[in-house]
Amino acid sequence: MQFSTGCPLLALAALVAVPWTCGAEARSPGPHVLQPRVCDALTLVQPDAVHVEGWLGCRIHSNLTQRLLQVDLDPLLAGHRHRPGNHPWIGEHIGKWLHAATLAWAYSGEPALRARLDQAVTDLLRTQEPDGYLGTYTPEHRFGLYPGADWDVWSHKYNLIGLLTYHEYTGHGPALEACRRMADLLLDTFPRRKSILAAGTHMGMAATSVLEPIVLLYRRTGEERYLAFARYIVRAWEEPDGPRILGALLTHGRVHRTANAKAYELLSNLAGLCELYRVTGESDYLRAVEAAWEDVVLRRLYVTGGASQGEYFREDHELPNHEAAHVAETCVTVTWLQLNLQLLRLTGRAQYAREVERTLYNHLTAAQHPSGRTWCYFTPLEGRKTYGPGINCCVSSGPRGLALAPLSTYGVVGQDSDAPEVAVMTFETSRAHLAWSGGGVTVVQQSGFPTRGVSRLTFRLEKPTRFGLRVHSPDWAGPVRLYFGGRPLSAGSRDGWTEVPARFWKDGDTLEMRFRLEAVLLPGKHGNQGRAALSWGPFVLACESPADAALPSPFAVGWKPPVRGSARWQNGGRLLVHTRSLATRGGKPLETDLVTFADAGSEGAPYRVWLWGPDPGWQQRVSALAEGSESRSRPGNQSGSILDGDPGSVVVTYDGRWSVEDWFAVSLPGPVRIRRVIFRHGRTFHDGGWFDTSQGKPRVQVRRTVDGPWETVGVLDDYPATSATDAAGLRGGEAFELRLAGPVEVVAVRVAGRPACGDNPAQAFSSCAELEAFEE
Repeated sequence: MQFSTGCPLLALAALVAVPWTCGAEARSPGPHVLQPRVCDALTLVQPDAVHVEGWLGCRIHSNLTQRLLQVDLDPLLAGHRHRPGNHPWIGEHIGKWLHAATLAWAYSGEPALRARLDQAVTDLLRTQEPDGYLGTYTPEHRFGLYPGADWDVWSHKYNLIGLLTYHEYTGHGPALEACRRMADLLLDTFPRRKSILAAGTHMGMAATSVLEPIVLLYRRTGEERYLAFARYIVRAWEEPDGPRILGALLTHGRVHRTANAKAYELLSNLAGLCELYRVTGESDYLRAVEAAWEDVVLRRLYVTGGASQGEYFREDHELPNHEAAHVAETCVTVTWLQLNLQLLRLTGRAQYAREVERTLYNHLTAAQHPSGRTWCYFTPLEGRKTYGPGINCCVSSGPRGLALAPLSTYGVVGQDSDAPEVAVMTFETSRAHLAWSGGGVTVVQQSGFPTRGVSRLTFRLEKPTRFGLRVHSPDWAGPVRLYFGGRPLSAGSRDGWTEVPARFWKDGDTLEMRFRLEAVLLPGKHGNQGRAALSWGPFVLACESPADAALPSPFAVGWKPPVRGSARWQNGGRLLVHTRSLATRGGKPLETDLVTFADAGSEGAPYRVWLWGPDPGWQQRVSALAEGSESRSRPGNQSGSILDGDPGSVVVTYDGRWSVEDWFAVSLPGPVRIRRVIFRHGRTFHDGGWFDTSQGKPRVQVRRTVDGPWETVGVLDDYPATSATDAAGLRGGEAFELRLAGPVEVVAVRVAGRPACGDNPAQAFSSCAELEAFEE
């Protein structure tokens, strides 16, 4: 398999010029011993039968070459080689890597990756103990039979997933035997010695998420004891103090009221429930998963296809954007992607293809650095991204999501029918071979996406073949129009698909697909009421803080309809959408380039997805200080901002030292008129974070000229009577206001006061969430 240089502009030429044959190596999955009771409505393309170019292809390629081929495997194996590991869930990482790397090798055929896989499997299997144990705990701390072993079954889950995937695509017998031995040890332990709920955190959900690979092992071996164990796991959910996953979802269908609402573990269990439904056909299993899916989509999903805050599902429509909210754990994003792929296979419904696309083009790739080398643990919709070095769960999970991406592009509906349908679920330049009973076709797509809404499908066939066609038609694309021989082709539109009835096609037949590709304004709801975001095709866009300080911060920008945009490539494969539809708070028109949320902040700049407006009164709601630059007396150790309009994003002056005065300031590029100043308290900590008012309330000061003195114009009289050690009940984000007698023209504003020490008199510090000023 050959790759392009990584520049999407060269993708089409690369795909056309390079010879490509599907299945040139034995990389196809081996057959299951046991066929499911419920056949998939849509069979996804296998990784060795597809190649993706364009924007998504570049991200898949960088994941393979810069992450999976480069990561040091010794730390991932260290906990198995030298027990105990240095972290409770250190055992999960090698299994996650095996899962991702096997799929990536099956997709690419990369020899160096196969060599790494073979060596990693050999090294891992050497650490398996005679009784089948393949974790990182010592004998006296295993499987939750003793205190402190809450992640042992969890780590075995990922070793099972990794080794089963490796066996599936390579036929390696020892890997399957190792999985049998692991599973048999679990069967011998639970529930004979203890309930499996006692072997994992989060009400047992960490341990019971082993359901997915246990069912896969049942399908791979046909051995009924594994199905019996899977059924035991589901029964265990309903034990006293258990998570009641099935019962809760069938009763009320709300994920934030199921178990303890831990998103990653809950979604992992639901992925397993999909596999159990596939082999049993018990409808309650699918109904519970669909209820959870609907709840997430309607109430708990970001517009960018991520979910969770601080790793949990929260209350209805509680979707904060800022860094401090710990937005969309990448492990959750990947598992949400997996769940949608499961439901797409089981039902063939386009609503699941829609969510796969939304996640792939936004929150998953936003968590991945464009270079492919590093990943974010959390990925906010505003602020800055923090890409994590080293080993953590999300750095290991993210590559699994990108390794699954090729499978989401094409498929076959009715694989065993007389009239199968080819399902096209991507507009990327790509190629795929799709087979069914008695036939098959190679589809070559040459696309102008994502800068132009036109694409050509060419069918390569050994002989004339009868099949239908269905093209995923997401809302952003509008009705996809099809042309054959330059003339419109009769097609129907149903439930998110554009469908062509079965007909005979011959080699070289070409269809042209035309679809809408334009800037679309997305109105904010709930917490984003009064704001809007912009999308371009499947991409959610962001306003990134420019390097040119003369341009305003994204936190001071809003929409000025009509909204227009045009897309182009920047060197290095970055997609830019140019728009003249923005304005500053002062009404000045702004012409700029927006970036995809996936690329935003990759160079360390702050960015924002939800901007002000577009209603005409939005400027009055924006602080006069929003276009300024912030500073404080000491830099502190929090990464928030006092200008982002978000009280949950805070800054502090903490440096472990004492100070007699702290201040928080905003300097402006030019004079503004103000009559009202609002200071929002940041957070109260045990060792400080507030102003001590025992010697006077916090002072509001202004500068009238750039080099002028700081002039006190008033104090925050409504700030509570605090002391150095007593915060007087201050709440995070609480606002205190100074109203001036008349308008004042200023170029800088600050609030100053004496910091508090709390329970540590050796130091003192204060905090601030927002500093705002208004003219009215």
